[in-house]
Amino acid sequence: MLVDSHQNSKRYYSKIILRDIIQLMKFRNILALLSIVVLALNVSLLHAQPVTSASKLQVTTETSQTAVLAGESFQAVVVMNIDDGWHINANRPTLEWLIGTTLNLDLPDAIQPRDIQYPPYIEFEFSFAQGQLLHVYEGESPIFLSFDVAQDATVGDFEISGSLRVQACDDQVCLAPSNIPVSFSIRITDSPDEVTTTDITAFESYEPGSGNFVTFDQAGEQNQIASLIDESGLFWAFVAIFFIGLALNLTPCVYPMISVTVSIFGGQTDTNMARVFLKALTYVLGIATMYSVLGVVAALSGGLFGSALQSPVVLAIIGLLLMGLALSMFGLYEIQMPYWITSKLGGQSASGFIGVYVSGLVVGVFAAPCIGPPIIALLAFVGANGDPFFGFWSFFILSLGLGFPYLILGTFSGLLQKLPKSGVWMIWVKKVFGIVLVGVGLFYIGLAFFAKLTPWILAATLLLGGIYLGFLERSGRDKKGFQAVKMLVGVVSIVFGVLMVQNLTKPSVEWTPYSSEAYELALAEGSLIVLDFYADWCIPCLELDQVTFVDEGVITALDEFKRFKVDLTNFDSEESELLRQQFEIIGVPTIAFIGSDGQEVKSARVIGFLNPEDFLEQVEKVD
Repeated sequence: MLVDSHQNSKRYYSKIILRDIIQLMKFRNILALLSIVVLALNVSLLHAQPVTSASKLQVTTETSQTAVLAGESFQAVVVMNIDDGWHINANRPTLEWLIGTTLNLDLPDAIQPRDIQYPPYIEFEFSFAQGQLLHVYEGESPIFLSFDVAQDATVGDFEISGSLRVQACDDQVCLAPSNIPVSFSIRITDSPDEVTTTDITAFESYEPGSGNFVTFDQAGEQNQIASLIDESGLFWAFVAIFFIGLALNLTPCVYPMISVTVSIFGGQTDTNMARVFLKALTYVLGIATMYSVLGVVAALSGGLFGSALQSPVVLAIIGLLLMGLALSMFGLYEIQMPYWITSKLGGQSASGFIGVYVSGLVVGVFAAPCIGPPIIALLAFVGANGDPFFGFWSFFILSLGLGFPYLILGTFSGLLQKLPKSGVWMIWVKKVFGIVLVGVGLFYIGLAFFAKLTPWILAATLLLGGIYLGFLERSGRDKKGFQAVKMLVGVVSIVFGVLMVQNLTKPSVEWTPYSSEAYELALAEGSLIVLDFYADWCIPCLELDQVTFVDEGVITALDEFKRFKVDLTNFDSEESELLRQQFEIIGVPTIAFIGSDGQEVKSARVIGFLNPEDFLEQVEKVD
């Protein structure tokens, strides 16, 4: 009998799982198509053998002398002979999604870098640039380098090696970028007789101060994603991209995603684990779809990632949707699909999958402001590649990493109803989720109409929500243990609200609204300058304001700078577009530091949120 019972149980659960799979298959109009696209992309990408930029130029190297004395200096040249009809992007390309020419070297301790002088660029009009003149190199283009030898350097032969990063374009297309190996040797000697100047024609065109003159720190930048693909291959690059997405969950931009995910799944009545898991998976696919589409559009158009949130209408709609969900948590109504839809989809179960997929699409918009150096690199690489299908696949892998924790969070939040004796306390838990949704909804409505007050709205939600949940909400009043838990949650919420209010009243870095006149005056004075590029809808920007820029150490460190806040909330405006091109801004927040020489210290640039300690490390890089 026990065996029969066990077999019947197995058959019962097998039927349930099979039924759920069949119901999910009715969702094939979206998910099956997505799977086919993903599979096709996988096959095409793994077998494609594109022509690379390295095939369009030849590279040679020379030094200005055969040997050098300790304590002296010498020069070297890397000559790029570019094929007729082809060009390579200048060190600082006109469009931010193009990959500039960069030379990266590994130097022995005895040899110190001084500077790199890239060739003077020419302006060329490509058909794909829509009439904009691009900065490029063509023909024979030399890169000159200067080095200093340490006074205590030992005698001997030294090898200097590295790679030249280039992207070649003709009038129709840009090729995949390449890393071309370069190397040259120099002998350090203690005998002046060994020092002989080489008779190299290329050095005749060397004019210190001409061309594109940068420091080694500025010259050493390259696209991280492109290098990863070159060095590790496509498969391992995608594995790394997945973990980059996973790491985005450590940034403040995910806070709304966490609260909304818990609220959506915590308020569901489904108790079947297989079905809850499949719904969570569908939800994550919705996030990935929206994030990928927004990423590809931003990369290929040169737009600002996350700029879908620039519209007050979009922000208000998101806020009102969340407020509507919150009302259902308080029992004011039950969310159901219309009968004519559920009947065609195969019942409430299939419509539930549609609902969580659409919810994932909306939450994917929340994820768009998640930005950082790896995302900037991915945007640049996808834009340079110019392939929307490859771009979608790259961002899809990234967003699967971003969404992976929500697969777990959604599954276990959805199983809250399965806990024993959930009746009384589950009513209260739903109201907790309702308060969370109210807070996030008011946050987005605040961004739409009164962005400066948004942090105060969140603080008020914590304070009032804590008072209501801990002391005014009436469920379970006859259960002392449950009442104690409610009061504890209420007190914690109130404490966080008070701390947030205190933080909002702290002294902060004082900024001047950006104007070209004030900026040019600061440049003329030789002042150190810091530029904070932000948008009202940018959550990491608010985090910088409320955490990093109220830190005493940061306030003191920035005192010696002229401080400008650059508002990119309306990034489509002509002024914003000019600023984004001038300062090569792809996402917000971006903090740029300008040295006393009027040049940006690229190595100090901040993209995304940084805590005060890490931010101060970047400030220290500015002379």
